[in-house]
Amino acid sequence: MSTMVPVSAIEAAASRIKGVVRQTPLVELPLDARVPVRAKCENLQATGAFKIRGAYNFIAQLSQEERRCGVITYSSGNHAQAVALAAGLVGVPAVVVMPTTAPSIKVEGAQSLGAEVVFEGTTSADRKTRAEAVARDRGLQMVPPFDHPSIIAGQGTVGLEILRDCPEVARVLVPVGGGGLISGVAAAVKQQRPEVRVIGVEPEGAAKMRASLAAGRPVTLDRVASIADGLVPVRPGDLTFDHARRFVDEIVTVSDDAIAGAVLWLFRRAKLVVETSGAATLAAILDNEGMWSGSGAGPTVAVLSGGNIGLDSLAELAARSEEAGGRRQEAGDRR
Repeated sequence: MSTMVPVSAIEAAASRIKGVVRQTPLVELPLDARVPVRAKCENLQATGAFKIRGAYNFIAQLSQEERRCGVITYSSGNHAQAVALAAGLVGVPAVVVMPTTAPSIKVEGAQSLGAEVVFEGTTSADRKTRAEAVARDRGLQMVPPFDHPSIIAGQGTVGLEILRDCPEVARVLVPVGGGGLISGVAAAVKQQRPEVRVIGVEPEGAAKMRASLAAGRPVTLDRVASIADGLVPVRPGDLTFDHARRFVDEIVTVSDDAIAGAVLWLFRRAKLVVETSGAATLAAILDNEGMWSGSGAGPTVAVLSGGNIGLDSLAELAARSEEAGGRRQEAGDRR
């Protein structure tokens, strides 16, 4: 079994990234709930997502020789921007490989931070293969998007902040892409407060961690499809899988319609701009009241992992939600 990231490594990461990363707030959501539901607002983080935590923690530990060579990563967008920012802060050139379908707001964000952007395919496997080839050809240092102890430790600082700001927390919901965020949060929480439930949330069309846990090993999905572009790797990492198996209590899935509805709810009701991947946790809460409103339970914290969404995408989600509402109405009328 791979080595688990200890709390000491997460605490060291917190010290390393201090002054670079924002300690984002917990905001109580206006839900009709018997217990509070609080959002951990990583949508307000530098570059608009949690990814800067792991990226800076990794890059800050590179040797001078490794820094001189430059860094490269592959990402659907948020990790790309985080690597671009972290590399710029330490004076290192960065290359990022992004899918041809990457949202323009994320592409422009990486470019504005000084990264060279290379486009490749539509899946995480496509861009990983291209990034590895470019790294070999140009002698660049790879910054893994999720499956590395330094990345997991950096993301785990989210968990430290949740425990500090909400010591009475009963459960934490975390979106699951490749697994770096939930691995870090779960490691931070469970090794200090094992009674707190940690629940991962995946799109129905990209439930790679749930399938892997069921199989007892990391599995690669034949295909993935979801509006949550940051949650669609075809396979979890080996290390992130081990962390999920050890520390995560449950993985649940949500539909794309539920995710779209959650983005719009956050925008309209909570006045928070959250991207589709970041809103998956609220989608799970809105879909399943029993998950967060048990009698006598403490607060629920939902990690909103990112906020990089354009106005055009919000308009598309609003149209999608109206169409879904019309379909439900028609189905009700037929019954």
